[in-house]
Amino acid sequence: MITPRVFDYLIIGAGSAGSVVAGRLSEQYPGTICVLEAGPSDRHPSIHVPAAVVYALGNPKINWMYPTLPHWGTAGRELIQSRGKTLGGSGSINGHVYTRGHRSDFDNWAAMGNPGWSYADVLPYFRRNETCIGIGSELYRGREGPFTITAMDEPDPLAEAFMDAAETLGIPRNADYNGEEQDGISYVQRSIHRGRRVSPARAFLYPAMRRGNTEVLTGALVTRLLFEGRRAVGAVFIRDGVEHTIRARKEVILSAGAIATPQLLQISGIGSPDLLAKLGVPAVHALPGVGENLSDHYAARIVLKIRGATSVNQRTRGLPLVAELLRYAAFRRGALTLSPTLVYCFWKSQSWQPFGDIQVSFTPASYPSGIWSGLDRFPGATMACWQQRPKSRGHVRALSPDVRVKPEFFPNYLGEEDDRRSIVCAMRLARRIARQPAFARFVEEEHWPGPAVDDDAALLDHARETGNTTYHPIGTCRMGPGDHPSSVVDPQLRVHGIDALRVADCSVIPEMLAANTNAAALLIGEKAADFVLGRPPLAPADLWRAD
Repeated sequence: MITPRVFDYLIIGAGSAGSVVAGRLSEQYPGTICVLEAGPSDRHPSIHVPAAVVYALGNPKINWMYPTLPHWGTAGRELIQSRGKTLGGSGSINGHVYTRGHRSDFDNWAAMGNPGWSYADVLPYFRRNETCIGIGSELYRGREGPFTITAMDEPDPLAEAFMDAAETLGIPRNADYNGEEQDGISYVQRSIHRGRRVSPARAFLYPAMRRGNTEVLTGALVTRLLFEGRRAVGAVFIRDGVEHTIRARKEVILSAGAIATPQLLQISGIGSPDLLAKLGVPAVHALPGVGENLSDHYAARIVLKIRGATSVNQRTRGLPLVAELLRYAAFRRGALTLSPTLVYCFWKSQSWQPFGDIQVSFTPASYPSGIWSGLDRFPGATMACWQQRPKSRGHVRALSPDVRVKPEFFPNYLGEEDDRRSIVCAMRLARRIARQPAFARFVEEEHWPGPAVDDDAALLDHARETGNTTYHPIGTCRMGPGDHPSSVVDPQLRVHGIDALRVADCSVIPEMLAANTNAAALLIGEKAADFVLGRPPLAPADLWRAD
């Protein structure tokens, strides 16, 4: 083994949260920082051209592609959970959507024993993190942060018709679903600027590298954490077939994501005693919650054949594709700058509910079997339907002490009755919108699953047999007080019972948000950096003034 190198801080994982932690530490701290990333650099073109994300999702060079455990909720199918394996992590291969979540989500985190995580507490961090162009008010949006958020460059006729149809059902257009109110329908807010992806690595990690106090090692697969007693002191990793050790004088920050973080803790001796014994791993500290509490969004999709309007399917094939390529090269505009989803609708499955619990997204494109891959040959559009806050819980459990053996990933989709009811309600809402005259004039037919699939049982079967993840796993290192049996980290993200070790990624989220998770990962990185530096928290937002 090569002589260990020593840094002040060691960050494991260069994903969304890890990039933010590295960037903020390098701004404020004069000492040395090392970031270990198992994947390659982020030069692959499918990362930076927005519409090329469909190719990133099937590329094992930059995507971990974790298989799920087949179960009832997926009708015995094995699905693939995409996680980024490159600088920027999943923030380099996601669908570009920027959604913070409902204010009640964060208030719920605080009520679960996590002071400092209420909506009033986290809103200043969201504002600090972003430069939001052309959306929202100064009360809710930031204008000077490293991470750029934009509105749609140009309206889409099919998307406009879909939103008009929703309005006829009493669903209002919402100018900023990340502002005062989430419910309603609107174009998605995007991490796309000037026709290119806004990557967490490009926004935070690259500036840190240029400052000279941060070293980033790609192709560095961490095999285990190192401890002296119950203090984290570094990690062992393999790079180019050679085993190395890096030590940290001050802290280790684990930002490997909601699947890899619990796996790495488990194979390093932190987790359920029964699992550690099964793996043959010497126990460092018993924490039964490691790898438990897994939650993810699961979507059922409805595909429509379109007439009388041009869908993305037509714009990205043959001569029209040549025109789009030229337009992108010359102006950074057109179909290649689009995110896979154009419209979000946040709404209620029951009218008496105080705020939305289901979501319908819309895109003027369609994919075989409803999965982001190649486009259908016919003009198509897709509606994706899911529950905002699933009740079902699963787990991540290491199957071997060898980190290269992928863990058991069991999301338990549709395991709870409320999840099954909600996804059917979301599909019915999508159909109601599509049948309104404002949009129905563009619908030739419902191609999939088709009008014959109509009763609740048949719709649920469609969801089970054809649904898929929306790539939002969270919760496997749950944040909470030390006396909670499933808590793994405290409200300052320190691992219970271990010194000098924090977790900063979406694994710490205690309950699912009504949102995609990249914005939450950036928030967690912002908060974690302040915790590490010992900085006082930002002053809570004046929500009385905001309301």
